[in-house]
Amino acid sequence: MSKPILLVVAAALIDVDGRVLIAERPPGRSMAGLWEFPGGKVAPGESPEAALVRELREELSIEVCETCVAPFTFASHAYDDFHLLMPLYLCRQWEGDVRPREGQRVKWVRASALRDYPMPPADLPLIPMLYDLLA
Repeated sequence: MSKPILLVVAAALIDVDGRVLIAERPPGRSMAGLWEFPGGKVAPGESPEAALVRELREELSIEVCETCVAPFTFASHAYDDFHLLMPLYLCRQWEGDVRPREGQRVKWVRASALRDYPMPPADLPLIPMLYDLLA
């Protein structure tokens, strides 16, 4: 039986010290308490890059221009009710200070410490790739 495909976009925000930003899914959401890379659903007719810019503004109060995000890799994961396709973009430049707006906690962590945080299954294969890039 085929499952609907859900297109979600995510960012590995990387600070000047080479740390990556992760956000904890807030209570009341699916997979609450797990840590993830910020991002969200791509709306119909929206490009992944435009969705990422919008999501980072809505979630973290930062401004990112589409030319400041670079496609890095992607996750493809079958959940029970849908199949997730998630491009992961790298971003090292943005305007404003990260201020969570949706009740989520955020942390800047080294790539070597990402495995210390419980993450959704789709995010796990992205960790070694980020480690290889940033180690």
